[in-house]
Amino acid sequence: MICLKWFAKTEGKLMKIESLYRYPVKGLTPERLSAASLSPGNCIPFDRAFALAQGDASLDTEHPAWISKVNFLCLAKNPAAARLRTNFDETTSLLTIHDPQGEDLIASPFTPEGGAALTTYLTAFLGPEARYGTDGQRPNFHHFPKHSFCDHKTQVISLIGHGSLAALEQAVGEPRDKLRFRANIYIEGAAPWAEFELLGKTLAIGEVRMIVQERIDRCPATMVNPDTAVKDANPVKELRQHFGHIDMGVFAEVLCAGEIKPGDEITVVG
Repeated sequence: MICLKWFAKTEGKLMKIESLYRYPVKGLTPERLSAASLSPGNCIPFDRAFALAQGDASLDTEHPAWISKVNFLCLAKNPAAARLRTNFDETTSLLTIHDPQGEDLIASPFTPEGGAALTTYLTAFLGPEARYGTDGQRPNFHHFPKHSFCDHKTQVISLIGHGSLAALEQAVGEPRDKLRFRANIYIEGAAPWAEFELLGKTLAIGEVRMIVQERIDRCPATMVNPDTAVKDANPVKELRQHFGHIDMGVFAEVLCAGEIKPGDEITVVG
């Protein structure tokens, strides 16, 4: 298969990974990564690996599968959660949650004691936004091996070009923090909306191969400022008004394993 280097239309540069993120706890803050090892059919390791399910969630704990984000702590319903800062240390298996306005917690999400501590901490943080089931079931913190609580029904990687973000900012006349859109890979060197032209194409990043599957339609979570935890903009409305759609970025499925890191070139190979 011949590798075709895909140049940005307006900048004349190759596409590259500008930055790389994962989101250990669904709905909480990102971790910026120096590298990530990808495997076929899987997301970035420990991306959305943990979640607080609301007490009225329709989660099948025996056979976990995709369910809507509204079943969990999520920014769309719980904007104050943006103030919490999270870090997952794979070497110690410890999850740290830092609250600039309150107490911090360090616990293992893999032990019953750690899971209980995380449940208590996040439920207390939610306060009146914590929901309980009709049977009195309270929220509960979860991790299921090999499962991701992502917003897609399969495990994927999300990519957004800086050109598209810049186009939105130019249209609204104000900055829009890229982290509102919670992507895994941010791309430099691509023209505005160039990601949409990659649908159905296979991308190469070193040894990694991934196929671009679909555009990402955005939700009210993007209203939340990741620095202030305040709903101070409406990117969904802005996208529709200025561009006639509510999409920002694309989902891709990993086909071939390998490591990726910021600075890596992204090429189209099929």
